[in-house]
Amino acid sequence: MAKQDYVFRYLTIIKKLRTSGEATFREINAYLRKESEFQDRPTSISARTFQRDLNEIRSIFQIDIRFDFQGGVYYIAEDLQQDLNNRMLESIDTINSLKMAGDISRYMFFEKRKAQGTHHFHGLIHAIKNRMVIRLVHQRFDSDEPSERLTEPYALKESKGRWYLVARDRKDTKIKTFGLDRIVNFEATPSRFDHPAGLDINEMFRYCFGVINPDDLRPEEIILSFEPEQGKYIKSYPLHESQEILADTGRELRIGLRLLVTHDLVMEILSYGKSVTVISPERLVRQITGIYREAAARYKTK
Repeated sequence: MAKQDYVFRYLTIIKKLRTSGEATFREINAYLRKESEFQDRPTSISARTFQRDLNEIRSIFQIDIRFDFQGGVYYIAEDLQQDLNNRMLESIDTINSLKMAGDISRYMFFEKRKAQGTHHFHGLIHAIKNRMVIRLVHQRFDSDEPSERLTEPYALKESKGRWYLVARDRKDTKIKTFGLDRIVNFEATPSRFDHPAGLDINEMFRYCFGVINPDDLRPEEIILSFEPEQGKYIKSYPLHESQEILADTGRELRIGLRLLVTHDLVMEILSYGKSVTVISPERLVRQITGIYREAAARYKTK
């Protein structure tokens, strides 16, 4: 059996339990057979093979699937890398759809633009895992010439379809984000670094919309009011994990957010045009109002 068949089976088992919450072995096996009808793959497994699969899933994906003896069902007890596993499940759904489509150009239309710099993934992840100091050549958008710097790479972070390297710049010891699409080149050095004790990347960006995280800002309570039609999109695809629905009527969707007021957030709010109104904080109201006034002034006819 090919390795991709095993991976397909593992992800299908995870998908089934994510969808239904719990399932018997018979239900899982039936789901495997159903999904396998769309692929040229083995269609069923034995109870012994299933137990081996659970061990592999625990080892590879860090998902602990347990058996409830009282209910006679299996369920996901713990998922230590849920975001990554979700992305892999999305990928396998896409791959399966592509295989079913055949001549995909007739049925599927892909975004023409795509994030650049993903070819750096392998080398950067190797440096991050092995705590290798890297010499980075980076081209800022606001500079004509690329700059070279020594950095301690800590993580990769995605934001709005772009990927960023989170690293400490040894020149000023600050933790910064470097867009992978702006990395001209990099090389690992023989030097190693110690990972900062207590550094939590998720916590570091907890109140950020995007990757801008100024030291001089504190998170604020933000209230936005959306027109009903736009509100449906905001409910189905929240702006941020802190999003809370404050009111949902036929006239508006009002949400609360706890975020840093950064350029990224302001640009996101502006992208909704007249469909959104900033309720608070007052300084954000003034900032958005000022931008619209300046923009309107540019279109005034003489």
